[in-house]
Amino acid sequence: MSAKNGEEDVPPLFVTKAAKGRAAHRLLCFTIMVGIVLIWVYRLGRIPGAGQPGRYAWVGVFVSEVLFGLYWVITQACRWRVVYRYPFRDRLSSTRYKDKLPAVDVFVCTADPMLEPPTLVINTVLSVMSYNYPPEKLGVYLSDDGCSELTFYALLEASEFSKYWIPFCKNYNVEPRAPEIYFSQSSLHMNQISGRNGVESR
Repeated sequence: MSAKNGEEDVPPLFVTKAAKGRAAHRLLCFTIMVGIVLIWVYRLGRIPGAGQPGRYAWVGVFVSEVLFGLYWVITQACRWRVVYRYPFRDRLSSTRYKDKLPAVDVFVCTADPMLEPPTLVINTVLSVMSYNYPPEKLGVYLSDDGCSELTFYALLEASEFSKYWIPFCKNYNVEPRAPEIYFSQSSLHMNQISGRNGVESR
């Protein structure tokens, strides 16, 4: 990304690379197009004359093949020059781009506390709230179609827990950021360490 109006050069947010095998794909498209044109010429040159049987069926087939050929040509517009963009996700959090990031609203939906336990729903909410994204541009909404009191009180408790959990995740770059998954992995890791220590002591 080049500097403009005297601004200093900044690293780009992504890099664009062309897909491999474009020449072979274009050659294939060219041969298919030649085949389509030859079919059009064949159909157009052998349309039965007026009063001959099968004239309307032949014309109908010719029109359908013309429409199919045009549709194929249009679809090649997005395949003619295929590129892949590889983003640098670590650069999004830089102070250079924080003011340019768009506002994002995330809706978490639930309906039945029996099929969707409140712990699962609240873990999703806390995980989204802990995103490495400017907090003033991130909105998280919980939609409970079942109007469950259990989900409501779970959300109240989560609002208090989030005061400690979100700063902890951002300060120490915690992954994953769903509390249940994080603590289950931590306890499993501690059990493995204690198991190894027990074997060594023997």
